[in-house]
Amino acid sequence: MARPVRIEYEGAVYQVTIRGNNRAAIFAGVSDRKRFIVDLEESVQRFDIRLYLFCLMTNHVHLVLETPRANLSSFMHRLQTAYGRYFNRRHHQSGHLMQGRFGAAVVDEDEYVLKLSRYVHLNPVFVRAQRSKSARARRETLRAYPWSSYRGYVGLSKPLSFVDYSPVLAMMGGPKKRRPAAYRRFVESGITDIDAGFIEAKQRSGLCVGSEACYERVRALQKRRRQQCHAKEDVSFGRRGRTLPAARVLEGVCEALGIKRVQLLRRQRNSWLRALAAQALGDHSGLTQRQTAKALGMSTGAAVSRQLHRLSQVRQGDKGLQKQLEAIKKRVDEINIRA
Repeated sequence: MARPVRIEYEGAVYQVTIRGNNRAAIFAGVSDRKRFIVDLEESVQRFDIRLYLFCLMTNHVHLVLETPRANLSSFMHRLQTAYGRYFNRRHHQSGHLMQGRFGAAVVDEDEYVLKLSRYVHLNPVFVRAQRSKSARARRETLRAYPWSSYRGYVGLSKPLSFVDYSPVLAMMGGPKKRRPAAYRRFVESGITDIDAGFIEAKQRSGLCVGSEACYERVRALQKRRRQQCHAKEDVSFGRRGRTLPAARVLEGVCEALGIKRVQLLRRQRNSWLRALAAQALGDHSGLTQRQTAKALGMSTGAAVSRQLHRLSQVRQGDKGLQKQLEAIKKRVDEINIRA
């Protein structure tokens, strides 16, 4: 059976779920969780994602995010590839870490974004070990849990630079300085009485989180996309499931651009070569920015981050750069298929 077409459009908001293969753990310890957050931050910056919420559990992850560039699949491919390669290397494993495709439901109504934020942040107190505890104990667990965006929302820790807190907090109304406390009360009110109507809406369909009208809109959009593109985007995404060694990716970059490898190792003024190579290494090899810096002979991961940020700012308005990126993708995909 053909897989459903991904609904992707500029400005779409999604609840994304990543699960371990066969419900297995995807985090074996603190180091793994820290690494996932590093990969999440780098991927958010690289693909211009607006990340509103995240929550890391033992065998799954929840994200709520917006895609101004309609690039959800590319973003998730990079994130899952980068972390999956790290996990398998660190724990001497092979094969798929994640369970098939990531889940993605469109969220297009503010009421449901706010309720979804409460649901996501309350995940740590939904686990079986917490259910028999008192409301006070569960509240303490929630406030102490370090692997979600909740503490940053309510002023218990320093806000993370790659999380956009403003839109959700703005829904609380009132003076700006009082919104974190109001949001804390809103979320923690669900510890003993989660919104049953929201849960029902969430479970209605994997297509969207929202009302019946939202579901009908998204279903109609999916039908139009399927008729227009015959799922081309999904087929392409599926074929890029494997990653390539950095050397093979750089080989594809050089062939696509008609340059020699040594040119990527030299700093050149007014040149996009290193930025293009860094983009390809992240997309096709899943390298972190620090690893990319080492592969390209650059000083630090921060230097790579600056290159990629500059590239993301100008690529949409520069047809020459767009053609180069497309040529690199085509060549590396050919190498991936052949490998």
